Amino acid sequence: METGGPSTQFGTNKKRLLTGIQSSGTLHIGNYFGALKPFVDSYQEYESFLMVADYHALTSLKNGDELRQNIFNTVKDYIAAGVDPSKAVIFQQSRVGEHTELAWILDCLVTVPFLELSHAYKDKVAKGLEANAGLFTYPMLMAADILLYDTDVVPVGEDQRQHIEYAREAAAKFNNAYSQTFKEPKEMILKNVAVVPGTDGKKMSKSYGNTIPLFATKEEITKAVMSIVTDSSGERPENVFAIHKLLLDQSGLDKIYSNPTMRGKYKLIKEALIEDLEAFIAPMREKRANITDEEVKRIIEEGSDKARAIASAKMKDVRQRVGVAL
Repeated sequence: METGGPSTQFGTNKKRLLTGIQSSGTLHIGNYFGALKPFVDSYQEYESFLMVADYHALTSLKNGDELRQNIFNTVKDYIAAGVDPSKAVIFQQSRVGEHTELAWILDCLVTVPFLELSHAYKDKVAKGLEANAGLFTYPMLMAADILLYDTDVVPVGEDQRQHIEYAREAAAKFNNAYSQTFKEPKEMILKNVAVVPGTDGKKMSKSYGNTIPLFATKEEITKAVMSIVTDSSGERPENVFAIHKLLLDQSGLDKIYSNPTMRGKYKLIKEALIEDLEAFIAPMREKRANITDEEVKRIIEEGSDKARAIASAKMKDVRQRVGVAL
């Protein structure tokens, strides 16, 4: 597969967009519909940055070999999902040291009670994840990711709206303390599918083990769909329907869920979902298989160089304002 390096021209009149996905494991359809699809549908309208959030992954992933492979996988996932690497800057978070440097400065501006309000932190701890300091200060690293690039819009799931609010608050605190420096970003949420349900009806998440992998084989799709928790109390299996409506329009849904011959036959409905998921996933799965590690390395290196140039210039200004530049 031929893929070129990023060629986005800086200094255009386009607004800037940034998004990122953790390289903490296999992407699932929740990642696609919650973050990747909004990006793929709109990124060419913006000066776009697509980040492999490997430092964020360290809050939960403690295996170096696995993380390293996940970085390659994440870039392949982006491209297979429809991103043209010549029309967006695809970069690796850890290759731009200014992210963690700015995160520390922002940490010094916000309070512990402010961070304790994080819905994501409280939810993950409640689900049994280790309450490490990185997980607690995660919102400020995400704020740094966004603010470094004077980002205008960030496509996120509804459940991550608060992270963008944190970024705006961090920008405001810095601007109030040191004068106007950072732009306050806006969230871009794809309505109706921003929060994607998992096989248990809760938010789809690798942490909860309730996912349908984005590039799953037919066998993996079948196993995941057949494990979806069904509620027999209503007219239709709501957990199955919630995933199915991501793939079909209303007429397609009606053929299945308003069909008297299908009513109550959950196995047949799940089999229909399996076929629709396979039709959706198979072309991306095939495209992904043709992307080499060498191509990924080139894309990451070129994209990270471009991102670093912008972040470095921004941090030079930040260091001057906070007083550490002599």
